[in-house]
Amino acid sequence: MAGPKTRLIAPTYLRTSSPFIKGLELSEMACAGCSSVGPDGKPAGCKSNGYCSTSGCNKLGVFDWLAGVPLASGQQAFDGVEVRFKNTRKAYYRNTSGLQLMPGDLVAVDAAPGHDIGMVSLTGELVRAQMERKKVIGETYELRKVLRVATQEDIDRWHVARKQEDDTMFASRQMVREARLDMKVTDVEYQGDGTKAIVYYTAEDRIDFRGIVRTMSDRFKVRVEMKQIGSRQEAGRIGGIGSCGRELCCSTWLTDFRSVTTSAARYQQLALNPQKLAGQCGKLKCCLNYELDMYIEAIKSYPSQNAKLKTQQGIGAHMKTDIFAGRMWYGFKQPGGPFVMAGFPIETVRDILAQNKAGVEPEVDLNMADEPLPAVKGPDYENVVGQDDLTRFDSKGKSGGKKRSRGGRDRRDGPQSAAPQGQREQGPRQGEQARPEGQGARGPRPERGPRPERGPRPEGQRGPRPERGPRPEGQGGGARGPRPEGQQGPPPERGPRPEGQGGGRRSRGRGRGRGDRPQGGGGEGAPPNPPAA
Repeated sequence: MAGPKTRLIAPTYLRTSSPFIKGLELSEMACAGCSSVGPDGKPAGCKSNGYCSTSGCNKLGVFDWLAGVPLASGQQAFDGVEVRFKNTRKAYYRNTSGLQLMPGDLVAVDAAPGHDIGMVSLTGELVRAQMERKKVIGETYELRKVLRVATQEDIDRWHVARKQEDDTMFASRQMVREARLDMKVTDVEYQGDGTKAIVYYTAEDRIDFRGIVRTMSDRFKVRVEMKQIGSRQEAGRIGGIGSCGRELCCSTWLTDFRSVTTSAARYQQLALNPQKLAGQCGKLKCCLNYELDMYIEAIKSYPSQNAKLKTQQGIGAHMKTDIFAGRMWYGFKQPGGPFVMAGFPIETVRDILAQNKAGVEPEVDLNMADEPLPAVKGPDYENVVGQDDLTRFDSKGKSGGKKRSRGGRDRRDGPQSAAPQGQREQGPRQGEQARPEGQGARGPRPERGPRPERGPRPEGQRGPRPERGPRPEGQGGGARGPRPEGQQGPPPERGPRPEGQGGGRRSRGRGRGRGDRPQGGGGEGAPPNPPAA
């Protein structure tokens, strides 16, 4: 049932109803003509082998909503087939051999001269609707024919031709620069049999490319056809992500490109910023026309924007209109005062204009826009489903507890916390209020006894500081002079520490617990302290 090619043929009922069989059928060659495939020939995103319920990752895909719907009795199936080629190029062919074709099958179609390889993107009655929509003139007998289902030899030759497209495009751009032609080569597409190459380019004016065509034909040894496209068609062939976060409309569904002007942005009260209004093609975004009709229809019921409001606070000129909030904003220049911008409801603007027409200048509140809007009443139903709020894990506030050190002691106690618990003083700290009885789990602190007095440092540990000689002239704050004699020897040994001073680790906080140093001990020029005994 399977020939020498790696294509799986399944019965009709399996091919139309089983996505598993359809995936096996398309796994070998469905995505070979897609521009978003990886090096292995599979899609880089959905991994569906080029076809799924929404027509896959192809550009300008059409959802076949008539798939699986049986025809009426006695009605023959439409023999037209839509075939997709590289990027957004599509064409319609006639299935004269009665081949059982499904979306995703690679077929060999008639070309002039030779044949081309494409992928079937649509079959059935929906092809007739697409032909009428795209104004394809003539009956199906005037269309070119589908020759056969592509064999493995056709597919291999097609892959070899497609590997030459990038090198041909780069070489063509270099040749255009050398010929000093004002044109941009955007893409190159080879025919399935490798005998013809279509070069797509963009240009503002007409280009005489007869000489460059002969040069390309001699170098690439193929027939070269130049095809000019617009900037929007170029963006559709390349594809990309728009500022809205979705794929470009020109590469997914938009085929008729209408002119877009800056008046569409003015009707929608948009800032005329070219960086925000322009798309990836460099032209104004096509989506500016999507809601233009609704804005024009809504603005018709608003007062004229050229009318000025004459009030006792001054003459107001129109600045902008907020259609969603139903407000019109006017700027007032008060005599001897600053410029004020105020927003009024539509009914208020109509009343002021009616009074101006009667010769009356009313007094208005310029702070009307600062008034709070009426609160929107929320739904009166209860959460019976039991769904939790998304912010249930957000902290309501910082913890009111005291910060503790690693040892569990209060950091503000400093090194005094290392003293025995029985020596802590009872009562609140400085700056704290006394805690009432019955509040908190901590009981009263035990009385802290008097701190033992430390005696003087034993003699013999560090001698008196010798007098320093005069500093040599010219050194200023530079290097120190030589030390006086008698200090070159090793420092004296340190005696044992008296009792009650503690031999633990020194704390870096307050109250280091050092005894009274002898006068002149330490300081600059003193010998370094010996290591602890």
